Amino acid sequence: MAEVALEYARGSRPPADPRPASTVILLRDTPAPPPKADAEGARSTRDSSGGPEVYLLRRQRTMAFAAGMTVFPGGRVDPADSAIADSWSGPPPSVFAERLGCSAELAAAYVAAAVRETFEESGVLLAGPSTETVVGDTTGVDWEADRVALESGELRFADFLHRRGLLLRADLLGAWAHWITPEFEPKRYDTAFFVAALPAGQVTRDVTSESDQVTWIRPADAVAAVDAGEVLMLPPTYLCCRDLTQYDDVKSILAGAADREIRTIMPTVRIDGDQAYLETT
Repeated sequence: MAEVALEYARGSRPPADPRPASTVILLRDTPAPPPKADAEGARSTRDSSGGPEVYLLRRQRTMAFAAGMTVFPGGRVDPADSAIADSWSGPPPSVFAERLGCSAELAAAYVAAAVRETFEESGVLLAGPSTETVVGDTTGVDWEADRVALESGELRFADFLHRRGLLLRADLLGAWAHWITPEFEPKRYDTAFFVAALPAGQVTRDVTSESDQVTWIRPADAVAAVDAGEVLMLPPTYLCCRDLTQYDDVKSILAGAADREIRTIMPTVRIDGDQAYLETT
């Protein structure tokens, strides 16, 4: 990455156009473990709440973009993602457009891609048969067949929703951040980040072919692992995890998303001798 940044800074690499993409910070609350007794049998009164956890995947080292990096579920917007207007439930695309600083059509595609990619990469589906319900168990053979078809592009997301009589639950998503890949990267994305709670009755599954490891982890522990050099993360993932450390549970994160100021961030590269540094403003 540093070599590519140096090439760009020296004028030998033109910038690529960023492609729209979506990422979902999938969340769950971890029950506090039972208090431990000391040697004399007394129960500890120290707060041992697990707090919220995020779902992370480590991308295969053979991937062309962010190889070996730990990321949230997500991926690029498909051209057909905006064709889900009659399967939409929740705040209209214009609300997300205002938050993310884009057109309503692109906002609808961002939200649709977020829901589709989350299903493709974790087996979790933010959709339901009505405006008040969410599908339960999605681990059956028929669900897996649809997930694989979506992942391979054989099935359009709108057709998937229509066939199953489902509504995309846009109200379950909260806009969280907006990042654009630096200009020096050969593969660039204009990415909307959303937060969402793991629906009751659903479970995450290690299903996507794009990752070799998945985990639920507290945001603070993820940040500490990166700081210790044990985990690799791109700046947006790391900073989103760091922002989440101030919240005590998923409910407060979702509430915080409603009032969160979202500004578009595109890191720039600063060259100091033969070293390249990413900077954000």
